[in-house]
Amino acid sequence: MKLSTRSRCGTRILMDLARLQNEGPVQVGEISRRQSISVKYVEQIIRPLKQAELINSVRGPKGGHMLAKKPEEITLGQIVRLLESSIDLAECVGNPNMCPISTNCRIRVAWQDATEALYKSLDATTIADLIG
Repeated sequence: MKLSTRSRCGTRILMDLARLQNEGPVQVGEISRRQSISVKYVEQIIRPLKQAELINSVRGPKGGHMLAKKPEEITLGQIVRLLESSIDLAECVGNPNMCPISTNCRIRVAWQDATEALYKSLDATTIADLIG
């Protein structure tokens, strides 16, 4: 599995907000500059993070974005599940009907096990772990 830029940048944005959580709302331009991500792309990634209630927004001249949860409550697994279009290592893991032999396929079982192990590891890693 290759993580998309969305997951990698989304994690960086959340880490940036976590590092500055005691300083109030952070503006998109500041995140963009510190993380070397375009303002437009930061805005695109913040949208689903906000919808998932990982980020809160504050309007106004002193407004910006901040974490809606504690850094230790946000896992890499949550981020990847939210920002990736597919979360399985092989297409047949999530959609067994796409393959005529999937019900008796030992390889599919191996892909399922590997997918579960990957997410077990991602779910055990929090934003707090990464900034700690």
